[in-house]
Amino acid sequence: MKGLVFFLASLLPLLYVAQSSADLTVQISNIEHNSGLVQLGLYNDASMFPEVGKTYRMVRVKTSGNKKLYTFKNLPIGRYALAIYHDENANNKCDTNFFGIPKEAYAFSNGIRPRFSAPSFKSCSFMLNADKAITIKLVY
Repeated sequence: MKGLVFFLASLLPLLYVAQSSADLTVQISNIEHNSGLVQLGLYNDASMFPEVGKTYRMVRVKTSGNKKLYTFKNLPIGRYALAIYHDENANNKCDTNFFGIPKEAYAFSNGIRPRFSAPSFKSCSFMLNADKAITIKLVY
């Protein structure tokens, strides 16, 4: 009996590690052009969202076709939000017009479509407590 208790107790740290991180798979849809790169900014801090360069993780991926799949691996369990844009001319910035409105396709998690300013972390955030897959549609 002691052996069984010791064995089960030794598994507890492994169970905790298995539940302390998760993968987030993001499918980006409505990609109209195969030029440039799609930039995914993953945020876990409301005070940084959606400031460029203040992401928790950021990746730029080539486009091919009208959809793109990317997986963020081994993320700590927690609350996250995504800001994505299609850098069609690969100049490392989301081009905007005179009023600050993006001229390149963009999207935020939870399908949030801002009207007059950037959306809040609260409106775009989601809980990641297990492997998760989400789809985000670019807006032109």
